[in-house]
Parts: sequence; C-alpha cells; structure tokens
Amino acid sequence: MSTAPAAPDDAALIAHFLERGDEGSFRLLYRRHSPAVFGLLCRLNGGREADAADLLQEAWIRAAASLRGFGGRARFRTWLCGIALNCHREWHRARGRETSLDTESLGDLGARPAPRAVSPQGGQITQVLQALPPPFLEVLVLHDVEGYTHEEIAEALGIEPGTSKSRLARGRRLFRERWRGPDTGGER
Repeated sequence: MSTAPAAPDDAALIAHFLERGDEGSFRLLYRRHSPAVFGLLCRLNGGREADAADLLQEAWIRAAASLRGFGGRARFRTWLCGIALNCHREWHRARGRETSLDTESLGDLGARPAPRAVSPQGGQITQVLQALPPPFLEVLVLHDVEGYTHEEIAEALGIEPGTSKSRLARGRRLFRERWRGPDTGGER
C-alpha cells in the first residue's frame, strides 16, 4: 500500500519561493490559504464578494512583497490575515465608513437600534454585524466565526491579547444590544 507524499508545510513553501523563485510553491500557498482569507474578508465587508476578491488580491501582493520579512513567529495564515485586515481597514477608510473610537461615539452606538432588514435572519445578522465599529467587528469575526485564539488575533492585529478580549466582550455586547433593539422586548 503506497501513501501519497505529504504536502510541504508553509515554511518549506516559503523557503522554496524565496531561495529558488519557485512560483509553484507560491501558487500552493495561495491555493491553501486564499479560501479562508477570502471568507474572512467577505464576512468583514457584508458578503460583497467582488470587494473581498479585490482585497484578497491586494493582500497577496503585499504578502509577496514582504515575504522576506515574515519571521515565522506566527502561523503564515495569521500573518496573511493581518495583512488582509490592514487592506480591509484602508479600503474601509477610503470609503469614509471608518467609525471613530472615541468614548462619546461608542456610547451613542449602543443606544441606536440596528436597522431592520426585510431579508431572512442571516441577512439581519450580517446587517447588525456590519453596523459594529471595525475594531469590534474584526475581533468578533476572527474569534467567534473564524475560531482564532486571542493570541493569534493579537498577532494579526498588532494588539495585546487583553485588548482582543476586551474588544470581543464589547463587540458581543454591542451586537446583542443592536440585535434586540429597543422595541422587541429582547426577542427577535
């Protein structure tokens, strides 16, 4: 009984690409990690696949340009997600949708009801998520949807694990407040 050879790990693929210019290694990294990063970007931008595809390409361009600086302290996907998150933030800011993080605006956010969607519940969840300030949305999606640990989130976002934990708690609270809304009696 023969077994197929094990696929090379990310470190070996990166080394082959950097040392030998092996495009096949880079393509394998791309195929291995793009679906997860694309999914993350779709969730962060409300399911707009065309925008997520553009952001994914930008993330890979930046990753290829800075791959020599990847020190292997984090998993490659965590590092790549950090780049993708930076691309998403820049895209978000360029469209004037960045939310201020001052405490006054955060207090207002919890008081406003989320807009009601006429679509199925999944669409309502997406709408409520998209109304969250980006720092809370990012941590909520990375932790609760993608399954990243607080340490991995901290590495990807360049924050402390404690900051990740507090943003997650705040994001969950804001989501619950917006999901319930003032006129629903706590039920949807």
